[in-house]
Amino acid sequence: MSEVVRLTLVSHAMTDAMSAGRFPTDEPLNPVGHRQADASVELGTVDAAYCGPEKRTRQTAELLGLAAEVDTRLADLDCGRWRGDVLGGVLPADLAVWLTDPTRAPHGGEAVVDLIGRVREWLDSVSARHGRLVAVTHPAVIRAAILIVLDAPAKSFWRMDIAPVSRTVMHFRGHAWTVRSNR
Repeated sequence: MSEVVRLTLVSHAMTDAMSAGRFPTDEPLNPVGHRQADASVELGTVDAAYCGPEKRTRQTAELLGLAAEVDTRLADLDCGRWRGDVLGGVLPADLAVWLTDPTRAPHGGEAVVDLIGRVREWLDSVSARHGRLVAVTHPAVIRAAILIVLDAPAKSFWRMDIAPVSRTVMHFRGHAWTVRSNR
C-alpha cells in the first residue's frame, strides 16, 4: 500500500484590504481576521506546515498554532501596480483582460498561468513527502492548486470563491492528487 500525502490548504484570515475590496499589499490581519484564526480551527496532527511569506499568512499560521516554514511559491498572486487600489479604481479594459486572459498581466504583476506554474512546482515538491501537511496561503494559490488537481483550464481560475480560513483538503497517493473536501 502506498503512502498518502494529506494536504490541507488553509486560506488566510480577513484583512482590511479584503473587507474594503482592495488589491492586497503585505498587510496584517484585521481584528475580524484575528477572531477567525483562533486555535478552534481543528487541523489535527500535522507533520509539516508551510505558509506564504506575507504577514497575513504568517499571522494566520501562528494563530492556528502552526510552526510554519515560509515558502515563496505559496505567495499571493502579484497584483503589480494595482497593489492597494480599490477594484473600481482599475481601468475596466485592463481588468477585463486580466480576468479573461490567464496569460496576461496588464498591471505589471503576475499572470494567472505563471501563478499556476509555481503552485504546480510546489505541489510536485510536497508530493514526495508523507503524512499530514498544512499550508496557510491565499485564495489565489488554493484556486491554482484546485485547477492543477482537476486538470482544469486556467481560464476557470476566477470561477471559484475561497473564503477566509476555509480548508481545502487534497490527497496524493501513488501518482495523482485528488480533491478530498472543501470546508
